[in-house]
Amino acid sequence: MKTTILLIEDEAAIRQMLIFALEAEGFHVSEASTAEKAWSLLVQCEKEQLDYPELILLDWMLPGASGLDFSKRLKRHTATAKIPVIMLTARGEEDDRVRGLESGADDYVVKPFSPRELIARIKAVLRRRSGESVEEILQIGVIKMDLLNHQVLVKGEEVKLGPTEYKLLKFFLQNKNRVFTRAQLLDSVWGHQVVLEERTVDVHIRRLRKALAKVDAESQIQTVRGAGYRLSQ
Repeated sequence: MKTTILLIEDEAAIRQMLIFALEAEGFHVSEASTAEKAWSLLVQCEKEQLDYPELILLDWMLPGASGLDFSKRLKRHTATAKIPVIMLTARGEEDDRVRGLESGADDYVVKPFSPRELIARIKAVLRRRSGESVEEILQIGVIKMDLLNHQVLVKGEEVKLGPTEYKLLKFFLQNKNRVFTRAQLLDSVWGHQVVLEERTVDVHIRRLRKALAKVDAESQIQTVRGAGYRLSQ
């Protein structure tokens, strides 16, 4: 599944350049031109129980509320406090860097910068953050996935899955109670680079259902008519 970055930058040319560079590196990018628009996206994530972005790229000089104010607001809100932030700014003085870091930013990149440098900073911040809290167990109902040991248990009994079925189940467990279309599953599990027919998803869903049903007939991937699939509890 692609790492999602929220880019908050009011200059359209810079925003498009960064989106191009980030997507070429394999990231998924959400964008906003103001702090208020960005906050609305985060509120939508909370209301619809969607995943928050894994990292925020935040310009200091924004119309309306500044990036500095937005960073402080993030850190005051429990649901967003742990999202890492990289501040983007033309203000390179030491006092400015200190203010940016004190607002809660995890890193500080001074304009002009190269996309290559920024991507290296992003990866470094994500590595540090993932090292702080690695989720080792995914679970919904009687289905448990041990990521460290690459093991799937249903009612305590191990279930053997093929590589694709394992990735499918992992994706469903990471996105509890959400319905995904075949196209979304293809993009998220197989990746945008792979060109496959949507019925490929159906084949692997059937295999996953069969494997889970050997232990618990109720542990099924549910078909939501006209929408897609979700893991039922």
